[in-house]
Amino acid sequence: MKKILYPILAALLVTTSCDILDKEPLPSITPVNFFQNADDAEAGISAAYDALQQEGNYGLDLIAMGEMPTDNASSTNGDVTDLDRFTWRPTTKQVRTIYTAAYIGINRANAVLKYVPTITMPEARRNQILGEARFLRALHYFNLVRLYGGVPLRLEPTETGDPAVLNLSRASADQIYAQIVDDLTQAAQLAPVGDATSRTRATRGSVNGLLARVQLTQRNWAAAGTAAAQVVASGFYTLEATPKGLYPANNRRESVFEVQFAGADDGGNIFPDVALPAPPATFSFPKFNIPTPELLGGGPNGADTTTYAPNNPQQRRTDLRWAYLGNVTGGRDHVSYVDGGPGTGNDDGAFVYKWPGNPNSFNSPDNTYVIRYADVLLMQAEAANEQGQTAAALPPLNQVRTRAGLAALTAASPEAASQATLRNEIDRQRRLELAFEGERWFDLLRYTRHEAAQAGVNHPKDALDAIQEKLTRRDVNYLLLPIPQQETNTNPNVTQNPGY
Repeated sequence: MKKILYPILAALLVTTSCDILDKEPLPSITPVNFFQNADDAEAGISAAYDALQQEGNYGLDLIAMGEMPTDNASSTNGDVTDLDRFTWRPTTKQVRTIYTAAYIGINRANAVLKYVPTITMPEARRNQILGEARFLRALHYFNLVRLYGGVPLRLEPTETGDPAVLNLSRASADQIYAQIVDDLTQAAQLAPVGDATSRTRATRGSVNGLLARVQLTQRNWAAAGTAAAQVVASGFYTLEATPKGLYPANNRRESVFEVQFAGADDGGNIFPDVALPAPPATFSFPKFNIPTPELLGGGPNGADTTTYAPNNPQQRRTDLRWAYLGNVTGGRDHVSYVDGGPGTGNDDGAFVYKWPGNPNSFNSPDNTYVIRYADVLLMQAEAANEQGQTAAALPPLNQVRTRAGLAALTAASPEAASQATLRNEIDRQRRLELAFEGERWFDLLRYTRHEAAQAGVNHPKDALDAIQEKLTRRDVNYLLLPIPQQETNTNPNVTQNPGY
């Protein structure tokens, strides 16, 4: 894939694409007469990966959704106002595109899983393709269930207009999670182990990394720790030497899974041009995911708890993820963000700088991380701490801290004084390490559910706190997105989420 992507077979994989594969003419193109040989299997799985690049997926909207409702980001751009202010509705653009893009990806993965098993091809590669398809299907359903709750569970490709097939009722969230875990369990046996040539595809490490995140979300602490430990034990991943070495994403040694973009050749990554100032962005307009002042320096959970002068390029922070490194096109490089300086124009102030390559007119070749090794280490630390294993949580947590230039914690450190204080530190490190990468809202959501499920647990910040800051009320309805209006209009068996 990076950057080799097969064209998409529209009639087979999704009705919204108009590309077709270069094949011998057929009376009609159907799944049965398309999936004939190994090349078709490769084209099918490549099309399944391609779905991740869509605007509604990691090409734009899923990253905006993961940050805009949170204390990490804000924007004056009307395209994301509903996300920023908790005013989303069933007709909100991202509510529709995220839902639709996920099902496009699911449909493509389902086609692979149905037809590739019958293809005559090397068994090892066939099994790898099936493992990759199960990983991709699990990823899409995980994004759906976290955002919408229970959704229709489709495990076969859509090949008919029959309402009995199309109009499925919503499965419960528990049923969706059970399918995700089943897919990942099977994928772990089928996906490739991983080597230097396989970072562009889902490997066993990718599967276990996603499984760790799924189990953490469900508060299955032991299972989450086991999955994370398997990623660590593989020896295939390691932290980059410095935070600056992480960006842009380009299948680096820390990458456990990332979405591949080839630039103009495959439509490219939209997000860099909507996040960066111009220049280096191609166009000047109010940008998405603008870093909040609190994150950049103000509050106890921000990047720097000391007084921060944002327009003083000589002031260096001790945290290398936010330290001033020098001037670049666009302003002052602070690794995670670029500071365009004082002013109120579109290109003044702070901007996300984790996609610092060429925006290329909404066709950037910069990849997007889905899972990084630092994330796996933090999940391992969190899983250990929640099981009361504070001492076991420190080594993986310290790997992330020391790479950031922070001192390693010991049992005598105030942050490690109790399970609660270490929980606060792990939450803080997740925020500072993964800022702007599309995970903050999902973390806040699971913190809220953790507090509801376990008496005495209090995270420094949760999703209801974020909602209250914007709406001045703790409205639990906003813990889920509404089902898109177009879905409820066309599927009479789908019920709407409460409050919408």
